[in-house]
Amino acid sequence: MKAIVYHKPKDMRFETVEDPKIEKPDDVILKVTSTAICGSDLHIYNGLLPQPKPMVMGHEFMGIVEELGSEVKDLKKGDRVVVPFPLACGHCYFCSHAMPTSCESSNDNYGPEGGLLTDKGGALFGYTDLYGGYSGGQAEYVRVPYANFGPRRVPDGLSDDQVLFLTDIFPTGWSAIDWAQLKGGETVAVFGCGPVGIMAQKAAWLQGAGRVIGIDVERYRLAKAATVANSETLLTEDLKETVDILRQKTGGRGPDVCVDAVGMEAQRSLIEKANAALHVERGTMKVLEACFSAVRRNGTVTVVGVYGTPFHAFPLHQIFDKGIKVQMGQAPVHNYIDHLIELVASSKVVLNDIISHPLPLSQAPYAYEIFNEKKDDCLKVVLKPGT
Repeated sequence: MKAIVYHKPKDMRFETVEDPKIEKPDDVILKVTSTAICGSDLHIYNGLLPQPKPMVMGHEFMGIVEELGSEVKDLKKGDRVVVPFPLACGHCYFCSHAMPTSCESSNDNYGPEGGLLTDKGGALFGYTDLYGGYSGGQAEYVRVPYANFGPRRVPDGLSDDQVLFLTDIFPTGWSAIDWAQLKGGETVAVFGCGPVGIMAQKAAWLQGAGRVIGIDVERYRLAKAATVANSETLLTEDLKETVDILRQKTGGRGPDVCVDAVGMEAQRSLIEKANAALHVERGTMKVLEACFSAVRRNGTVTVVGVYGTPFHAFPLHQIFDKGIKVQMGQAPVHNYIDHLIELVASSKVVLNDIISHPLPLSQAPYAYEIFNEKKDDCLKVVLKPGT
């Protein structure tokens, strides 16, 4: 089959690889009908997360069941399904306590410590050997383990584009707001108007926010956030100035909730890059620092942008003094996906209005380049195998 294979930083190739096979009795094989490039894929593409050997990429995908293991109970050949990006067994301690991203069974590198190179949580599709080494779905076919717990059937009448983002970015945006436990009427500021940031803005309205502000360095992303998420927007030229403006907009207090939907790949100066290298840090936490600064006292900061290393100047004193509540991590997609499918099916939310570049799978290397470099107003790429 054909697939998109990572070889080294900035080197993605469309090439022939072995077809996936049933390896365990609760596996299924999907014929992939749609897949996407995620912002977190760029962390691998840019070498911020290590991957020493070739790997089939992609954790946002859906498709049609082609083959089933002997113990798959509820699916049948021909079913159209969407697949959560974390792999979770459904029966370990963490899965049985509604914490599927900490699954003890899916990742050989699992451990209690947590860190960059050892002791990860549950596995992710197509996201380095550290996260299980599973081949991803930027391919014509993909093996899906734990098929009795993960895949969800797509309701009749919904297109791929309508439901594809239930794999990751909408549940991730939903998590960012759900963790904040809105009571109604809050001001939510979302740093980052990429796909996840816009989904968080959509989720904020659905969960009762009274005001939503999207912040970004790219005008085309802000324009999209204003159009599809009905958000106020703020162009970020300087994060300190941005914090000041947010306080001015909120009676001097700051937003009730700040969401970091950027993570470690925020834009940096040469001096900031040199400082990170000096402290053996990958990327920057400047956006997270801005969230802690901007949020009101006793407010909430949630983090769905990815961070991969320790940072030497973490502002613990500020978090303590302001009494900030902090929640971060991978989105527990399994916990939300059934409800989110209902929201899409009932037309309470539209997800496919962020797609900027629908392309054949064969053009993925080009798509990675323009998405990474923000060329051609690229916001979200959807890839179609077989076209």
